[in-house]
Amino acid sequence: MSEIQVNQIIDPTSATDGAGVKLKRSIGVEPNYFDPFLMLDEFGSDNKDDYIAGFPPHPHRGIETVTYMLAGDFEHKDSTGGQGRMSAGDVQWMKTGSGIIHSEMPAMKQGKLHGFQLWINMPAKMKMSKPEYHYINADQMSVHKDVEKQIKVIAGKFENAEGPIKKHNVDPTYFDVELKKGKEFSFNIPVTHNSFIYLINGEIRIGKKNHDKVMDSTLILLTRGNNLKISALSNAKFLLISGKPIGEQIARGGPFVMNTKQEILQAIEDYHSGTFVK
Repeated sequence: MSEIQVNQIIDPTSATDGAGVKLKRSIGVEPNYFDPFLMLDEFGSDNKDDYIAGFPPHPHRGIETVTYMLAGDFEHKDSTGGQGRMSAGDVQWMKTGSGIIHSEMPAMKQGKLHGFQLWINMPAKMKMSKPEYHYINADQMSVHKDVEKQIKVIAGKFENAEGPIKKHNVDPTYFDVELKKGKEFSFNIPVTHNSFIYLINGEIRIGKKNHDKVMDSTLILLTRGNNLKISALSNAKFLLISGKPIGEQIARGGPFVMNTKQEILQAIEDYHSGTFVK
């Protein structure tokens, strides 16, 4: 069994999106694409001016978006009729398919807002499929807890805890892990999958080989292998995410991700002509 090691350590880039929400972007800048993952944003602030403008109505086609809230409240509305108020621990998993228009706006006037949004690519055969919206309440989340760690399972399985997202084409794992100082987390990942860790806070060591110090708000791309071992050098909290690569050419055009430039131009035309939502 081959042990998974650190491949690359990346500090996120400061960015703004929506109507001026301040965030940290890692996947989507460097690297531009980590198949099947297109983008990873961390948004969070105690200052309402950093998030209050939110993400007014905007379109997507050809991707899945996964929003995970750690603190604060967001209100979601979309063209499928899906809507809900997201609070700490909640997840919104949206398959945009052929096209969806949605908004995500703060349902709070002050206080701390903190969360993540991940974009997952869709294969060509699914890019024009019917959009789907899944809201996962924190109470529905399966959690593994012992004296050393707590693992919230959004997708995949850890021991007896299994996430609500099942039978997905990229076979994803999405864990929120809290690990106590001096303890170890071990997990087997298929050797075919790309995987990464996003360290939210704390200090960790990955594998047995020496690597640079890793602390708060850092993206760690991992090598292919079977077994992942993480040691907590302090109390630590991190996301572990993996998925099976799709292996197709991609074309980007803002909120649209397709396989060819012509398909991007078609998405733009559909949006401006009012035929975007099927």
